[in-house]
Amino acid sequence: MAEQRQNYSYSKSEALLQRAKNVIPNGIPGHFNPVAQVPAGTYPFYVDRAKGSRFWDVDGNEYIDYLCAYGPMILGYDNEVIEQAVREQLAKSDTCTLASPVMVDLAELFVDLIPWADWATFAKNGADATNMAVLIARTHTGRRKLIAIEGGYHGSSPWMQARGRAGISERDHQELIRIPWNDLPALQSALLEHPEEIAAFISSPYHHPVYEDNALPDPGYWEGVHDMLRKHRVLSICDDVRAGFRLHMEGSPAYFGYKPDLSCYCKAIANGYPIAAVVGRGELKDAAASVFQTGSFWFSAGPMAAALACLRELKRVDAPARILRTGTALWGGLQSISADAGHELVVSGIPSMAYLRTEHEAGPGFHQALCGECTRRGLFLTSHHNLFVSAAHTEQDLAQSFEIFADALKAVKKQFKAGSNLRD
Repeated sequence: MAEQRQNYSYSKSEALLQRAKNVIPNGIPGHFNPVAQVPAGTYPFYVDRAKGSRFWDVDGNEYIDYLCAYGPMILGYDNEVIEQAVREQLAKSDTCTLASPVMVDLAELFVDLIPWADWATFAKNGADATNMAVLIARTHTGRRKLIAIEGGYHGSSPWMQARGRAGISERDHQELIRIPWNDLPALQSALLEHPEEIAAFISSPYHHPVYEDNALPDPGYWEGVHDMLRKHRVLSICDDVRAGFRLHMEGSPAYFGYKPDLSCYCKAIANGYPIAAVVGRGELKDAAASVFQTGSFWFSAGPMAAALACLRELKRVDAPARILRTGTALWGGLQSISADAGHELVVSGIPSMAYLRTEHEAGPGFHQALCGECTRRGLFLTSHHNLFVSAAHTEQDLAQSFEIFADALKAVKKQFKAGSNLRD
């Protein structure tokens, strides 16, 4: 099978990108920007169709997908349970003058799934949800400043973006305090240095930055965090946009044993349909009611029906446990293949959405080349971002993934042995 996949070409994809560059800044903006996918020439740019755990690009090449649309796909592309729910809702209404009853059903389901949550409200993107949570925290506390983790990502709004990015100034960050992950003394210092000024501490449930190993919370970390926050009357916001419902059906805080005041969801909650959610404690409901945020399509009922069906299906199949088992088997298998070839494949984070890198004297270029060679053989991996496992990935997918990975590793070893990190 690997032999049949070695010579993927992307002529249609590349031609489409050149057309796009004439009318779209960068051709493909944001995190799908082709610049992030290196080495050049090893990745496609445009998808034609998708089904289950796989997609096909515009050149007809087939891929086992472990990026899962950067996380939204969790039950498989074109999942019939989800699609039927959407069809039934669209036959009645989608974006309309009034809100749909499905919004009430979905809010009740969130409150039912997450024991500490007393209400839910909805938006479209993860950044919408984190922005809403911050506004709610500021309204409730009457304070402005935020504490966040260095390297933590919470969306694309100016306060969330890294210093130095285009259009971002120091003024955008003047109310944001960054501290290291797993550093309780740093949190304590920030709280003491800004008494009665901090509205909330926002963090993902574990640290999953790009371009570096992911890190789990130290034992007692979240307990220590919340002891400090309660003492200083600072709210806890969990950004569960990326990990939500991949680790636990009560949300990722339940996986790590803590209860935030607000939690933000997006990505996998509707298996690819555009919707985000914020849930919170009862005492924050009045603040949430007073915050004004909306959008032209925030009351679109189709995605709400998709989310309702997706969350029910995730619970029915016990998706977090299934995904964890699949991820453990997948990354363990790739590590064994790497070890047999004389290389160390480092896997960090949770197996459900792990981050991979290969230890090599050539630095990150070796792993980048390896991910590229896997991709052009039909195993879609990226080297700069954590990967995702879905409930749709099968034992057959894993077996084929191992075969392609082994073949790609041989090719990359040959390249680097010859003193070149270029493709054959």
